[in-house]
Amino acid sequence: MKVKILVAIALLLALISATACTAASAGTADKTDKGVKEVAITTSDEFDQNQHIQKAVEITKGNTLEVTLFSNVTTGFSWDENAQIADTGIIQQLKHEYIGAENNMLGAAGAEQWTFEAVNIGITTIHLEYSRPWEGGEKGVWTFDLTVTVK
Repeated sequence: MKVKILVAIALLLALISATACTAASAGTADKTDKGVKEVAITTSDEFDQNQHIQKAVEITKGNTLEVTLFSNVTTGFSWDENAQIADTGIIQQLKHEYIGAENNMLGAAGAEQWTFEAVNIGITTIHLEYSRPWEGGEKGVWTFDLTVTVK
């Protein structure tokens, strides 16, 4: 009787473990399955070499685009919260957020991330500027232009 109970408990634990692993895997694959396209520049190196970067990306209508750019708000600089989108009938901004540094060091850089949705087929551009936003502050020290083709 004790052996049957132990076997039943072992099977139950194995089932729970398998279910948890499947759920965890599904969450990881969910981002890819939903068609999230990512464009990222997470260090200052690329902007140090070229202050005005242009890139292009293709995305499918209905999918999501995430743009992540290096940022260090402790310098007073930040990216535009609202992206300048040439045609909001093709792509629309859903959100913007600041992602802090992975370490808690004073002055450590993080990133800013924008999430967009491709709402119609076509080609448009997204323009972002890294500036000190106050009056008299440096404007457009770095720029990022992304040509987006929605299929």
